[in-house]
Amino acid sequence: MTEETGDAENRLARIERMLASRERDLVPAWQRATRGEPRWAVTAAILVAVALQLMLPHRLALQPFWALPVLELVLLAGLIAANPRRVEPRTRRLRWLGLGLICVISLANGLAAIRLVADLVSGTAGADAVPLLLTGGGIWLTNVIVFALWYWEWDRGGPMARALGRQQHVDFLFVQMQSPETAPPDWEPAFLDYLYLSFTNSTAFSPTDVMPLSRWAKMLMMLQSSVSLVTVVLVVARAVNILK
Repeated sequence: MTEETGDAENRLARIERMLASRERDLVPAWQRATRGEPRWAVTAAILVAVALQLMLPHRLALQPFWALPVLELVLLAGLIAANPRRVEPRTRRLRWLGLGLICVISLANGLAAIRLVADLVSGTAGADAVPLLLTGGGIWLTNVIVFALWYWEWDRGGPMARALGRQQHVDFLFVQMQSPETAPPDWEPAFLDYLYLSFTNSTAFSPTDVMPLSRWAKMLMMLQSSVSLVTVVLVVARAVNILK
């Protein structure tokens, strides 16, 4: 009786493995539960954003100028301590911690952009074109990182929800979702895909090969294009005027 029970359990285990393997073959990785994506890419992007903030002229930052960058590093350290290698679903507090970090980075860069625009409009941005271009470029690049973080954090409920495969309705439609034969079976969107989306939206001021589907995604992309356009136009116009 024991041997028959053991054989039945082994057969049942083999059937379950076959069904799981069949599911992996039929269902794309972005639609099913998978392991969380590696954390290194988003960590590197946040560190670049912090470094760019520290390199900006201190008059553009909230005083003391190091306060927000230090707070960002503290929040990032908390996220890394909780999930050091992968962005995996643990607790809801981790997501709120990540959202808080993005809010702080957005606040710091938004304040710098507003003060830079105010200086450009009032004519107090300086008489040297090179520092002005470097400052505008730093704010523009940080803006790309900030919106990439927002896209990454909100698409289908965020990276932790995507790892669980719970929400099937996408906010951003990638080419690999439309044509799965062009991608490996384990492909699913990761932070670098959202960084590419943010960069192309800031340079083309419109969607390229990644289409926003939800209303919040469209509004967020419109906001990013507007901020990028204003920053680029004002900084370049002022720099050209100085060079003349």
